[in-house]
Amino acid sequence: MFGYAHVPSFKKHQRKIAEESLPDSVERHVQSETIAEAPQDAGYVRIGLDHFALPDDALATAQRDGRLRRNFQGYTDDGADTLIGLGASAIGRMPHGFVQNVVAIRDYLNRIAEGRLATVKGYAFTEDDLFRADIIERVMCDLTVDLEQISRIHRRDPRTAVVDRARIDRLLADGVATMSQGRLTVSEGSEFLVRSVASAFDAHLSRSTGVHSRAV
Repeated sequence: MFGYAHVPSFKKHQRKIAEESLPDSVERHVQSETIAEAPQDAGYVRIGLDHFALPDDALATAQRDGRLRRNFQGYTDDGADTLIGLGASAIGRMPHGFVQNVVAIRDYLNRIAEGRLATVKGYAFTEDDLFRADIIERVMCDLTVDLEQISRIHRRDPRTAVVDRARIDRLLADGVATMSQGRLTVSEGSEFLVRSVASAFDAHLSRSTGVHSRAV
C-alpha cells in the first residue's frame, strides 16, 4: 500500500490536480491507517512500513527472523546483492553501485535492437554509503537498529552514524524513537514516521537537489 506521490515538477500531468484539494500530512496518515485495517482484519500482518502478508508467507517469516530486506520494489526476503533493472529508466543495484538505463523509450529500444547495453548512468558506492545503507535498511525493515554492532562490522565510530543530529534529537524528544545502549528503536505507534527516522542517517539527503514527494 503506497501513498500517492505528488511531484508536478516531474510529472506534468499532475499539474491538473489542485494542490489545495490534496490531504495534508495528518489526513494522509489517518487515511493510511484506516486502509491498513482492512488487510489486518483479514488476517494479514503488517510488513515494515507499507506491505502486508499472511502469517505463514515467506515475507512474514523473514520479518520474524530478522532477514527482511528492502530494495527499489519494496520489501523482500531475497538476499541477493544484485538487482537488475529491465526497461527504460530502470535502476539496478550491483554490489559496488547503482546503474540506470536510458530514460527515453525510443533510445532504450534502439540500444537493445543494436545489441548494446541500455545503461547510461552509474554511481559507485563509497565505504560510507555501504555503512549508511546497512543502518537505513535495518531501520526500515526492523524498526530498530544496533548502531554499535553495525559500526563494528564496518569498522566505523558509532558516533559518526547520525548525520542529522538535530532531527534525531527532535524525534527522541517527541517520543517517536528511543535510544538505549547504542540501539535506536522506533516507538510503537510511530511506525509511520520510520522514513523520517531513517533519513537522519542519509548523508546524501541534505545535498540532494532533487524534488521528492512528502514522506507522510
